[in-house]
Amino acid sequence: MPHIDNDMKLNFKDVLSRPNCSTLKSRSEVNLTRSFSFRNAKQMYTGILIIAANMDTVGTFEMAKFSLFTAVHKHYSLHQWQEFAGQNPDYLEYLAASSGTGSSDFEQLEQILEAIPQVKYICLDVANGYSEHFVEFVKNVRKRFPQHTIMAGNVVTREMVEELILSGANIIKVGIGPGSVCTTWKKTGVGYPHLSAMMECADAAHGLKGHIISDGGCSCPGDVAKAFGGGADLVMLGGMLAGHSESGGELIEREGKKYKLFYGMSSEMAMKKYAGGEAEYRTSEGKTVEVPFKGDVEHTIRDILGGIRSTCTSVGAAKLKKLSQRTTFIRVTQQVNPIFSDAR
Repeated sequence: MPHIDNDMKLNFKDVLSRPNCSTLKSRSEVNLTRSFSFRNAKQMYTGILIIAANMDTVGTFEMAKFSLFTAVHKHYSLHQWQEFAGQNPDYLEYLAASSGTGSSDFEQLEQILEAIPQVKYICLDVANGYSEHFVEFVKNVRKRFPQHTIMAGNVVTREMVEELILSGANIIKVGIGPGSVCTTWKKTGVGYPHLSAMMECADAAHGLKGHIISDGGCSCPGDVAKAFGGGADLVMLGGMLAGHSESGGELIEREGKKYKLFYGMSSEMAMKKYAGGEAEYRTSEGKTVEVPFKGDVEHTIRDILGGIRSTCTSVGAAKLKKLSQRTTFIRVTQQVNPIFSDAR
């Protein structure tokens, strides 16, 4: 018989962070940089904890030049990697090479990491992080690259977080369905409200000295702050970083306005671009949208970081590390006043 879990599960839209007493005088006092030492890979990372998603319209080499950690999409060739590495060696420590679980994916991953040893991060990304094949693939990648830091996902339950960490992953990508161009909830009815999934998975990962990435569901700086407040170690962004000069995607001009294409990597457009079309046994689980052109990504990044600093100031967290300790979520029925919702 089917089982129903009656415990309340929440998304970012369902909560606000309650303000706390604070000794901070200014947002400028907040330190958003963190340092991590990763299980399995004896490696230290220090920097801003926002990751550009491994989508070809977001995870570009151009995006990496803004001190964002970037999960570079898997469709760059080895030659393009070598060309970027030769011209931009200082950015390589903030890049992850992405891979699926196919044999050709693994071969290209090997070629990239052998040719560019400065790249120490691997992002293993599949549609279904619950398959036994994926677990075995993580084990094989760990065996082949024992010193690298492996991100793996996506999953939404504590049991799978634990299994992937014990199989060799360092950082687990959490999120099924909440992305702005993801239609998995609609097409499959499978997923998990993202804030609750992230909090449960963070608890499981931290118990094993692992880490998690909150992947999906952020539509504004406040959501990013909630993700960190809920226990995420890193936050991966797609839609919020789409539509910029540094983003991939075709630039379209219509009636005097500019747009950029943004699409999910399981969308019909992505499948046509990289697989020759949609296979008869599957359906598209992603949308294609036209995002108003936003100019340089630097302005958006500054807005996101400014919002997080304001959150930290409001709850009394002088360091981002302290934000989850100072966060109490309260359930709400409304986050914003919609009267002037279209105004800037």
